Amino acid sequence: MKKMGSILVALMLVTALFLSACGKSGNEGSEAKFKVGMVTDAGTIDDKSFNQGTWEGIQAAAKDLGLSSKYLKPAGTTEADYLKEIGNLYDAGYKFIVTPGFKFETAIFTAQDKYPDAKFVIIDGNPHSGDFNPVVKENTVSIFFAEHESGFLAGVATALQLKEAEAGFIGGMEIPAVQKFNWGFQQGIKYANENLGTNITIKAENVVYQGSFDNSAAGQQIAAQMFDRGVDVIFCAAGGVGVGAINEAKSRALAGEQVWIVGVDVDQYEEGVYEGEKSVILTSAMKKIDRAAYDMVKAEYDGKFPGGQTLTFDAKNDGVGIPEKNPNLSEETTSKVAEIFEKLKSGEITVSAEQGSLIK
Repeated sequence: MKKMGSILVALMLVTALFLSACGKSGNEGSEAKFKVGMVTDAGTIDDKSFNQGTWEGIQAAAKDLGLSSKYLKPAGTTEADYLKEIGNLYDAGYKFIVTPGFKFETAIFTAQDKYPDAKFVIIDGNPHSGDFNPVVKENTVSIFFAEHESGFLAGVATALQLKEAEAGFIGGMEIPAVQKFNWGFQQGIKYANENLGTNITIKAENVVYQGSFDNSAAGQQIAAQMFDRGVDVIFCAAGGVGVGAINEAKSRALAGEQVWIVGVDVDQYEEGVYEGEKSVILTSAMKKIDRAAYDMVKAEYDGKFPGGQTLTFDAKNDGVGIPEKNPNLSEETTSKVAEIFEKLKSGEITVSAEQGSLIK
């Protein structure tokens, strides 16, 4: 009996060690692996803009960390449409949910209370009940970008590369994020004209907000009108509306005209390819949306999710900028813009996020 008791004790010890080893597998230092979900905003997952940038960041994090990922496209863009897909993701076990765009603000306000054991990331928005008073609960992170800094760098790059030209701007909805792109771009042009010997003009009639982010046909029409008025380059901060403008520029480039588009949110060079490797995208005012999404997934994985916080991605933390490489920019232009970017980071140059008397 004594011998039998010793055998039982030994077996218990072996079992305990086995279970302990199993407990340490997977994410050491974190709880069980989680699933990452995304609900798309207006437009498609391959919109070469906000949806795509967010999804690419999620996919990269999921691949690196061994996580499951999934996106759902709602039937519309109302609070009810968004909440339905958030609920569908939650019910399927996706309890880390990323939402790109300000239209999710009231939906996330509701969801953060309805699903307290889930985590939410809203990009370019603050949860609120409809009164625009931000309420970021401990299971939510709100992320914004310094679009004016990104637009400024794109404006400087445009001016340096073209030297003398007429510029235009097409925005989607007239909301702060889009407005800041416009104001920053104009400040970049102004800075280059005053300090770098360029001569770029932009007239009030060539600054247009279309009113949506998905009307490609309208974007193409507005771009055609601007090009017909002598505009050489258009900065498009307009999602699918901008894609329409890019298509118009491609058609004209194929016909022998020299017209340019400045892309937005992500590097849109590939979207502007019209012949071989030639593209109408001069440069792009980038928000590192993919990095923001990736960083939040990684933070949750590491047990460091910054719940309850509102974060800003700007020049100081490399959250905005223009593409490091672009065949349409000379080495001289790229080098000079890099110098100016460092001045933004250090605070030597400050770009205003407010509208000024920039259009003459």
